[in-house]
Amino acid sequence: MIDLQAHPRGVILPVRAQAGARRNCILGEHNGMLRVAVTAAPEKGKANKAIIAVLSDTLKMPKSSIELLAGETSPQKRFLIAGADAEKLRTMIERLIAG
Repeated sequence: MIDLQAHPRGVILPVRAQAGARRNCILGEHNGMLRVAVTAAPEKGKANKAIIAVLSDTLKMPKSSIELLAGETSPQKRFLIAGADAEKLRTMIERLIAG
């Protein structure tokens, strides 16, 4: 189960990033984190921008509502999903992972 945390502006989503992958996609869950693969290289913020794009497309939210809070250079990241409801987001992510 993804370890979502409430935040005054929305929900914090922990992400385990895999940069330099063959395709951009959600891989599932690992240790309470959403696994996201992106083709972008982990340099100059390219992978972080690609992860935001994948999350935006997958969660049907504007890119402007997704903000990197921590883990800029680490594979373990924390994103703020502004305006999101934790339970709705959890349900959506569980459906995505289940297929």
